[in-house]
Amino acid sequence: MKNPLREGGLERAGGLQLPARSIPIPAHISPEAQRALAQSKLGALEWPALADQAGWRRLIVERNAAWAELFRDLPPFPGTIESLLVQEATLFELIPDAIPAVKQDRAILYLHGGAYLFGGGELAAKAAQMPAALSGTRVFSLDYRMPPDHPFPAAIDDLVAAYRELLTRYAPGKVVVAGISAGAGLAAAGILKLRDLGLPLPAGAILLTPEADLTESGDSFETNRGVDLVLRERLTPSVLLYAAGHDLRDPYLSPLFGDFSRGFPPTLLVSGTRDLFLSNTVRLHRALRKAGVRADLHVFEAMPHGGFFGAPEDAESMAEQLRFIDEVLGHS
Repeated sequence: MKNPLREGGLERAGGLQLPARSIPIPAHISPEAQRALAQSKLGALEWPALADQAGWRRLIVERNAAWAELFRDLPPFPGTIESLLVQEATLFELIPDAIPAVKQDRAILYLHGGAYLFGGGELAAKAAQMPAALSGTRVFSLDYRMPPDHPFPAAIDDLVAAYRELLTRYAPGKVVVAGISAGAGLAAAGILKLRDLGLPLPAGAILLTPEADLTESGDSFETNRGVDLVLRERLTPSVLLYAAGHDLRDPYLSPLFGDFSRGFPPTLLVSGTRDLFLSNTVRLHRALRKAGVRADLHVFEAMPHGGFFGAPEDAESMAEQLRFIDEVLGHS
């Protein structure tokens, strides 16, 4: 007699065992997205040993150089970029040339991605150019401190300091906190920290494929392993370096495990069906909804981690973000 639990490769103890197979590029996504899926923008990572600080520094330099190449073809920013020191971190202020009068009183605090390792320095300003240009709003991009020299909780302390700085210039109801990947995880964790410190919450949060669960326990860490051409594998080594021995379920590290019933602003979340962090995004969305928080989830077909690098689907995602900003900060 056949065992139905074993048919199709399903094993009760070991899960679903799949044979090697080819995953085609969907024909119904944009040609630009199809081309993006046909090639990997960044090579696979080879992690140093946790104690090898020199090795981590070399990796950071190499990966930042690769990121700089990706940013090289960005159009010039239509505005000015200033910087100020906020405690021990740099805060870049991106000021578009033409800010409408109705947007002069609003600001976006932006947190770059990069596995809590990469994207620092001038790259933090580069990463925020498109949101600033398209939103017509001042964007403050935080060059938060990172390992190996500054592990947790340095980055979250920098976020708190930057937010306090913005509160000297803007009402909390006119500030949105936004981030991508590690920056989105930091944004969510930082908002929990702001709330616990008794600070007024921002008007909204934009969390793009957030690194919200450093235990990496979500389903997509298996189902999208090797499918996501941006994040091929788990980020366990960088997670452990960043956490520096702290409990990975600490909500200031993994906001997925936070108590959102005590307050959290309206939130927009974005991911893709090929994103390694898809489970992070959808699980965080459910946690927010269960706590009664307004949370809007957008999952794009075949999109890997962080987007398609310039396809029409990326423009759709940005349009949703701009619409959300106008909703929570007041329509222009």
